[in-house]
Amino acid sequence: MSDPNDVTDPYDVITMGRIGVDLYPLQAGVSLADVSAFGKFLGGSASNVAVAASRLGRRVAVVTRTGDDPFGDYLHRELREFGVDDRWVSPVDGLPTPVTFCEVFPPDDFPLYFYRQPKAPDLEMYEKELDLGAIASARVFWMTGTGLCAEPSRSATLAALRGRAKAGLTVFDLDWRPMFWERAEQARGFYADALAHATVAVGNLDEVEVATGVREPEAAARALLDSGVGLAVVKQGPEGVLAMNSEGERAEVPPLPVTVLNGLGAGDAFGGALCHGLLAGWDLERIMRYANAAGAIVASRLECSSAMPFPDEVEAALAAGAVRGKSDDGGSRAGGGEE
Repeated sequence: MSDPNDVTDPYDVITMGRIGVDLYPLQAGVSLADVSAFGKFLGGSASNVAVAASRLGRRVAVVTRTGDDPFGDYLHRELREFGVDDRWVSPVDGLPTPVTFCEVFPPDDFPLYFYRQPKAPDLEMYEKELDLGAIASARVFWMTGTGLCAEPSRSATLAALRGRAKAGLTVFDLDWRPMFWERAEQARGFYADALAHATVAVGNLDEVEVATGVREPEAAARALLDSGVGLAVVKQGPEGVLAMNSEGERAEVPPLPVTVLNGLGAGDAFGGALCHGLLAGWDLERIMRYANAAGAIVASRLECSSAMPFPDEVEAALAAGAVRGKSDDGGSRAGGGEE
């Protein structure tokens, strides 16, 4: 096994982007105004993807920043407990660690409320502080659209992408969050810059429309390929997932039946499993089925990071052809998720 303290041994996966504390209600079908109890969890898309990949046995690190506060201490502890290297997670004086609340109205309504004021620490990442050598040597580098929404994170993220020079697997998680941008048109130009340096693009229908101006899944996938990536993955929620690569391979995979409790985090589980499958060298359809199953498992659970599945759980879901809960009655269908 690789030594997590050995910086000369390339990481399987390095992610870069959001981190925060998820405060999720322990009651479903109740508005925040009436919730009486919350659970506290590590959150943030890039951090969740890192946890998901670690759960599947990969050597993983995350590049991000927290506040210099007790919530920041909590996130460091959680990352280490999940097996994610936190050496590149640093504090920012004067900015609080972000907190995110959600409401849980299964099967398909999960409003999110981000508290990232006056500015999220994970947007205070500077190129000069990055370990560009480690990022360049990672087998997979995963970055997100949120990291492009403000400076200095935007310049740092693009510098990390340029330093990769399309080596290995460079994944752009489109991660469109409209509350972080003035308008979609503003994002599209920066997304185009990032796509020019990525080898894989992954997003849901809203995200691929922001990136390409196209919403129809097959046309959007082709537009992403035309932007220069070698693999385009379009998540369609209950319609499954479509993947196309530049070699002409195509896979369209339906979701697994699952009783959805909380769809948030399903897309991050999909992402960690996508990294795992790509590193394993699996064929495209197998990767999509595996990633879909990982996403469906998380959709059946309340939390995000601590809900990320282990390999035996994914294999069991694939063997069963569904995610079986304690009181499963067939349920709805979910795969990579919309979040």
